Amino acid sequence: MSILTIMAFDFGTSSIGIAVGQLITGTAQPLLSLKAKEGIPDWTQIEKILKEWQPTKIIVGLPLNMDGTEQLVTAQARKFANRLHGRFGVQVELHDERLTTVEAKAELFYKGGFKALTKNRIDAKSAAIILESWFDKQGY
Repeated sequence: MSILTIMAFDFGTSSIGIAVGQLITGTAQPLLSLKAKEGIPDWTQIEKILKEWQPTKIIVGLPLNMDGTEQLVTAQARKFANRLHGRFGVQVELHDERLTTVEAKAELFYKGGFKALTKNRIDAKSAAIILESWFDKQGY
């Protein structure tokens, strides 16, 4: 198991973006997005991804309102994070994800125009932005 691999999840009730990154470089790459039904993913897909990448820590984006208050999806994201930890025993940390979707859309549009703005790409890119933001906060 690599002590350098960190994974991030951009939780959503219909789609969950996933990114992977390395502590050594402090960078993240979008990986993929998984479908979810009312916030519940296919846990066997999550297990497969975790076994492949073997992260030592998972960062889950915490959706907050712009004023920092919580919303319904905030509680759902916390529950998802708790389930990740409970099912797989990996360390999970929540990280503020305000404006990551806006940033992801802007970056994808800049690089590929409207064709790049697919839901899967946006969610995976948002997860990468969450992870890079976490790296920045940690000083990597």
